[in-house]
Amino acid sequence: MILLYGRPGTGKSMLLHKLHHDLSKHQKVFMISTPIVDEDDFLRVLAQNIFGHAPREVMTLNRFLELSDALSLPIIPIVLLDEAQLYSASLMEKIRLISDARAIKFVITLHKTDKEDVIAKEHFQTRIWESIELQNASHEELKVYIQKKLLKFNCFDVANMFNDKNVKLISTLTKGNYRETNKLLYSLFTLYCWYEENHPQAINYNSLKAKWIEMAAIHTGLIRA
Repeated sequence: MILLYGRPGTGKSMLLHKLHHDLSKHQKVFMISTPIVDEDDFLRVLAQNIFGHAPREVMTLNRFLELSDALSLPIIPIVLLDEAQLYSASLMEKIRLISDARAIKFVITLHKTDKEDVIAKEHFQTRIWESIELQNASHEELKVYIQKKLLKFNCFDVANMFNDKNVKLISTLTKGNYRETNKLLYSLFTLYCWYEENHPQAINYNSLKAKWIEMAAIHTGLIRA
C-alpha cells in the first residue's frame, strides 16, 4: 500500500489521475474517485472491476479473497483510491488485509490537516510500503501547470501571456496551491471576458497585467482589500 498525502490543493487527485492514465496502458488498474463508504458495495465494485464478476450474495472479505485466489492473476492489479479519509476505520482495515494478502496493490490519497498527522492514524501505522507527502508547487511547476492547462484547450495566445513575472505573482498569492490557482485563473478569465465585451481596447494580448491578477485575487479572497 502506498500513501499519498498532503493538504488540499497539493495535487493528490491530479497525480492519481496521471498514474491511472499511465499505468492502465500496461496493466490492470482501477480508480475509485468518489469514495464508496458501504463495505459490501465497495468489495462488490472491486470484484466486478478486478475479477470481471461479483457474486449475488453479500460480498464479505473472505469471499473476496477466495475469488482472488481462484482467479490467480499473473500480475497483481492496482487500485487507486482518492479521498481515503472518508472511509471508515473498519473498511480501511479490510483494504489493508486485501493488500497484505497480495490480492491488490493500493495507492491511496489522504488529506493532511492541522489537527492530526495522517501517518499517526491507527490503520496506517507500519502498514504502508511507502508514504509520500505532496507539497505546493514551485514557481516553475506552476508555470508548466498553467501553460499545459491552456494548451490543452488550444489557448496558445493566452498561454504566452503568462510570463515568469506573472507566474511568480500568482504563485506568491496562491502559495503554489493548485486549487487556489484554479480559482484565481477562473476569476481572472471572467474579468477578461467582461473587458472583451465592454472595453476590448483595454486588453493587451501580448502581456498579462499584474493589476488584473491582483483584482482577481481580491475577488477570490486571496487579497483582503
